[in-house]
Amino acid sequence: MGNTKHTKEQIRERIQQKKILFDGAFGTYYGGKYDTRQLPELANLEAPERVKEIHREYLEAGAQILRTNTFAANSFCMDIPREQIGETLRSGLRLAREAVAEWRETTGETKEIYIAADIGQIPGEAMAQKDALSREYEEICNIFLEEGADFFVFETFSEMEELLPAIKMIGEQAFITVQFSVNQFGYSNAGLSARKLLQKAGEAKEIDAVGFNCGVGPSHMHRILQILEKPEGKLLTALPNAGYPQMVTGRMLFTGDNKDYFVDRMQQMTALGVDMAGGCCGTTPEYIAELAGKLDLTQYPQAKKDTEPEKQQAPKEDRSFYHTKEAEGRNRKLIAVELAPPMGIDDEKLMDAAHLLQKSGVDVLTFPDSPSGRTRADSILMAEKVARETGMCVMPHICCRDKNAIAMRSQLLGAYINGIQNFLVITGDPIPSMVRTTVKSVFNFDSVGLMQILADMNEEQFTQAPASYGGAINQGRRNLEVEIGRVKKKMAAGATFFLTQPISTQESADRVRRIKEETGARILCGIMPFVSLKNATFMKNEMAGIDVTDEVLARYRADMTREEGEQAGVQLAKGSDRHDGGFCGRLLFLLSLQPGDHAGKNTQLMFFFKKQLTNLGKIRNK
Repeated sequence: MGNTKHTKEQIRERIQQKKILFDGAFGTYYGGKYDTRQLPELANLEAPERVKEIHREYLEAGAQILRTNTFAANSFCMDIPREQIGETLRSGLRLAREAVAEWRETTGETKEIYIAADIGQIPGEAMAQKDALSREYEEICNIFLEEGADFFVFETFSEMEELLPAIKMIGEQAFITVQFSVNQFGYSNAGLSARKLLQKAGEAKEIDAVGFNCGVGPSHMHRILQILEKPEGKLLTALPNAGYPQMVTGRMLFTGDNKDYFVDRMQQMTALGVDMAGGCCGTTPEYIAELAGKLDLTQYPQAKKDTEPEKQQAPKEDRSFYHTKEAEGRNRKLIAVELAPPMGIDDEKLMDAAHLLQKSGVDVLTFPDSPSGRTRADSILMAEKVARETGMCVMPHICCRDKNAIAMRSQLLGAYINGIQNFLVITGDPIPSMVRTTVKSVFNFDSVGLMQILADMNEEQFTQAPASYGGAINQGRRNLEVEIGRVKKKMAAGATFFLTQPISTQESADRVRRIKEETGARILCGIMPFVSLKNATFMKNEMAGIDVTDEVLARYRADMTREEGEQAGVQLAKGSDRHDGGFCGRLLFLLSLQPGDHAGKNTQLMFFFKKQLTNLGKIRNK
């Protein structure tokens, strides 16, 4: 009877009639029971009796859903050949079935038991692995389906984008549960709120049950569930940890006996509408036995939460750098100027430039976030100082290279509190190869992922004056269709403007024009007025994504005076403006065009800025 095949409808109908119990933790219980730090999934092939013994203990405790011992059975967690990973998955399902059959034979028990193919989040570290992660989830699910799995549990996920192809592939073939892991404040490691995670999962018709596991203890999980709406048409799960662990000699240990407290909190959660209850890290068969003996599993009709009369919402305040100009219908292009923060502590040149630009009709100053993976002063702190001292609108770049989602949210909150509400969101340049052995990139997500976090924060925190954010366009990408798709994806994630790489040729301008025509995006075209042959040659040969043609190089001579070089840069800027025919705004790269900060005297630099903006002003009103 352990091998009975169930349909989605049968499982759903059973749980709608009476709430049901999952088992408890496998990994932490296995490590404590057998005093080992070995990955428990290895036991599927090396010590199968240990695996079946734990399954039988949970069955004897009263669990009706057994999760297979396959949570970390993937190529990222197990350093074994892929064929062995497949066998580990198959063995995990087979051992659970054998445990059920042996338990039935011993006890004579006939109640329905469900075996859930357990799949944990694969800890991919690089954004380039996204497609690989999706493929591996599909491969894992295919193996389980071939073995006749009718119930899947995807658990401890921080988001579900890479998971969706596998979920859609399973479709109607099996019952699908997706569980997320959030911290005590209700946010996942990907920076998404519990509300957003449930909302996203609720939109996938293939998913039957959604909820949370791991991450927090029962009290915090109860608090999170109290403020959430149960997704319509979905069953709800809750599998908290026993509490919070201690780290002892590198091992995660759960100490203390809080089973009564755990049961009390779980009873409160089932009263909120949880249909499927159980435990995660730190829970044992004793915890499940207590739940089975004391938890009321009756399915009571759920009273809908009282809805207050809809209050008239105050109009949202638009603080985007482009709002005022567009609202007033001024017939001129948006002008942004990029100032690269210093590599050291001397910001005199940058501040001089900012004060000059304050009087030049510039709409926003932007600050790159350690471009090319080389350390510069923090973009947000630099932007905050400039805004405070000049009163100008500022827009720091935020890249995904150096921080995880927790640090990102913290940084964005701090920026917003300090009056910064415009951001350019980019994935970020990789770290230079010479320092990769000592400095590691983070890249938990790409620019679209960070935009989704900002969209979530606009709904949760920045409700009255949402942050405005945009993205970058690489018009030089070989496959322009891919770039157009990326722009559309960013717009769907809430991006309202885009900045391009520098434009110096008609071909580059035509590619940007096509992106605008196909997406309708608000675009500021990059202008980079090189000041010397050395400057232009450096950009051509060392800076990825910046297209410097031979025609551009021909404008400069090695023996040019500084004044002649500056004039050639101004003429290049004018040419860039003519290339695009006036269909977009302007992003003028200034300090960033000085590799190694060889800018000369402040007076000369300020004069050059003024000359560039004066000439740009003459052409932007055409």
